Amino acid sequence: MPTPTTAFRLLAAGAGLALAIGLGACASPDLAPEPIADAPVLPGGWHAVALPGKLRTHYSQARKDGRDAVAARSERSASMLRKRMQIAPEKLGPVSFSWWVDDLVAGADVADIDREDAPARVMFGFDGDTSKLPRRTRMMFDLAEALSGERPPYATLMYVWDASAPVGTVIVNPRSDRIRKIVVDSGPLNLKRWRDHRRDLRADFRLAFGEDPGTLQSIAVMTDSDNTRSSALSWYGAVTFH
Repeated sequence: MPTPTTAFRLLAAGAGLALAIGLGACASPDLAPEPIADAPVLPGGWHAVALPGKLRTHYSQARKDGRDAVAARSERSASMLRKRMQIAPEKLGPVSFSWWVDDLVAGADVADIDREDAPARVMFGFDGDTSKLPRRTRMMFDLAEALSGERPPYATLMYVWDASAPVGTVIVNPRSDRIRKIVVDSGPLNLKRWRDHRRDLRADFRLAFGEDPGTLQSIAVMTDSDNTRSSALSWYGAVTFH
């Protein structure tokens, strides 16, 4: 078992892993954690998942510009909606999703460890052979599982809307290289309208991680503004596999 000092350092380094799967990121000292027990359930098996130490983003069913959607309102908060699944690698292919973003998160930058907020994210968690990972990463996984009862995914692929990074940019999470982001919308040009995306999930995983994906275990959406202590308002459409 790691020493207390080592455990603290691993937990700090593993905050990105926690973000991706709804475990606990390092708690902000001035924010009390909200309870997880009353997390609502939305149709289709989507569950709201709180991050310990973080205020919770509010998710609710809504209609937006003629579409059924989930509204996400963040006020200095970070939490997500997640759905469990099992899709074998050979069955992975195109996936489509949509979002409507009211405004950019003031001061946010998904490549900056201190400003890593985004008005919209769609995340995919994959299984894999963790024995191939560095010892430090495996220790982070063990610690996260001990604290939460959940094993982090082998890899998390995240599609994001960023304030400035060019569309197509691949960003390695500053806290964990097991999370990699692809920018699919950037800047203010397409705000306040539905943005429809169709991606080749297998090809994007290869682009981001340089290997073939394993079994897809979960999908999630997330709107957060906790690091910048600001606010964000977005809507998400359905995530559909083709």
